[in-house]
Amino acid sequence: MTVFSAGILLYRVTDAGELQVWIAHMGGPFWARKDAAAWSIPKGEYEPGEDPFTVARREFEEEIGVPAPAADYAQLGVFRQPSGKVVTVFAARTDLAVEKVTSNTFDLEWPRGSGTIKQFPEIDDARWVSIPQAREKLVKGQVAVLGALAELLGH
Repeated sequence: MTVFSAGILLYRVTDAGELQVWIAHMGGPFWARKDAAAWSIPKGEYEPGEDPFTVARREFEEEIGVPAPAADYAQLGVFRQPSGKVVTVFAARTDLAVEKVTSNTFDLEWPRGSGTIKQFPEIDDARWVSIPQAREKLVKGQVAVLGALAELLGH
């Protein structure tokens, strides 16, 4: 059964003319010491019949701790991940500034087999990065969103 997800890719252009995107580092012990291919756009799963844009905004707020900024959003595309998950991505230009990322949490037995359940944030960091940095940091299945953004912007 296909799993559907929706997310938001924010972008901005710095005063120096550099294109940057807002991405988030995944939380929990598996990702704790990883940087390369350990970041994602803020996103989350949804059920058939839910509006992907509504879900994308909800998930942004849950994972970042602030509402998705008021901006002109465009559907960037639908991207199939290596896992088979299908992610609908919306993009918008904004100069979002977040003092502290406050993500929702998930429960996980940690250490594995210990019987101890701990809570971890879904997202433990989020920031603006350049496109070359994003290519290194994003999980493999999401790198294609950067190409779609470049196409949207005519780069």
